[in-house]
Amino acid sequence: MPRAIHAELHFTHRIGWLRAAVLGANDGIVSTASLIVGVAAAQSSRHATLLAGLAGLVAGAMSMAAGEYVSVSSQSDTEKADMARERRELAASPDAELAELTGIYEKRGLDPALARQVAEQLTARDAFAAHSRDELGFTEEQAARPIQAALASALTFSVGAALPLVLSALVASNRLIMIVSLGSLLCLALLGAVAARAGGASLWRGAVRVTFWSALALAITAGVGHLFGTMPG
Repeated sequence: MPRAIHAELHFTHRIGWLRAAVLGANDGIVSTASLIVGVAAAQSSRHATLLAGLAGLVAGAMSMAAGEYVSVSSQSDTEKADMARERRELAASPDAELAELTGIYEKRGLDPALARQVAEQLTARDAFAAHSRDELGFTEEQAARPIQAALASALTFSVGAALPLVLSALVASNRLIMIVSLGSLLCLALLGAVAARAGGASLWRGAVRVTFWSALALAITAGVGHLFGTMPG
């Protein structure tokens, strides 16, 4: 009888996109909701509150895109420089690079003879790929993509920021702070739970963690808006 295949479910392949998506949406909700609540707490007009929220959405999305692009571009530059150096070393000193690869496999638990055999076979197949993966830690799936990262961050931030903005446009002015705060915290809790679920972690821990810090941000911003909004001009 054929041996049954042991299937395992892992979540590490989701870390990159999950982190970017959660960070963008979370920032969009928290920063825009806090801005709206802070401006509303300062006894500002409905028009001023909505305008502040819209400006926060646009500015935040552009800031996230620019920051992510610069950050990931720096990572990409480093990766390209390391790979170019590795190509030169492979061309100039193939024997030394083979010995280096052998040493890597020995440190991972292979005996010297087997480590040498594995290094020779992988070098014969694709020396650069073997060194990129096992010496530098680079893989195609984890390669830096600045434009993709920038667009994803801007999009997820905008989606998150749209929630408190839409709520503030729909509810009555005297209930704006309460509805925007509660609605945003509810969505943040759901976002934390979904992110935890996708990453294989505890739903409650993910939800409570993001809700606590977001509630703190909303409370502090509302306090600042109320304090300075009631000060004499």
